[in-house]
Amino acid sequence: MKVNVMQVGTIRTNCYILEDEGTKLAAIIDPGDNADRILAAVREEGVTVQYILLTHGHYDHTTAVPELHRALPDAKIYIHQADANGAGSKLFPLAGQVDGLLFYDEGDTLTLGSLTIQVLHTPGHSPGSVSLLVGDTLFSGDTLFCSSMGRTDLPGGSYEQIMASLKKLGQLKGNLKVLPGHEWASTLDREREYNYFLKEAMASGGAAK
Repeated sequence: MKVNVMQVGTIRTNCYILEDEGTKLAAIIDPGDNADRILAAVREEGVTVQYILLTHGHYDHTTAVPELHRALPDAKIYIHQADANGAGSKLFPLAGQVDGLLFYDEGDTLTLGSLTIQVLHTPGHSPGSVSLLVGDTLFSGDTLFCSSMGRTDLPGGSYEQIMASLKKLGQLKGNLKVLPGHEWASTLDREREYNYFLKEAMASGGAAK
């Protein structure tokens, strides 16, 4: 497994290219802007893009999708349905722009060569936020950041929901690599020890949903 990252758009969203090195199949995760740069990286790697995967529907994670869809018409595009319903909205602009948009949800898996991509529904930053678990790597979108968490004051955000989502992530086994939607990579052990919000979520009563 190989992961390349580039910062795209005006607020430097982390766009990841996940590659199964044996088959040279790839998934683009959160192409927030700069489709030309993303396509150049794909060509340089010499991979075939099987999926375009979105951790949520905010414009800074989806802006490049229509252009990528035109350039890579065979790539399947996935988003949680709860974040695909806002055509014309700056926050959720994707619906209506892409034909054949596909939906994934909690417990779904996608196969990328020898890799299995597991979908975890982690709402709170947005209703349809997901995190993607691939081997020992967690693509946490805007749910879990290094030493922080996603904001919940945007339409559809919920502090209660993100606390439950953080608890779900904190209860995952192992010291996973955490690759968030913005800023720096981390590890799950580090976040369990130092991230105030994750520690608050883990200390809350009841089981994570």
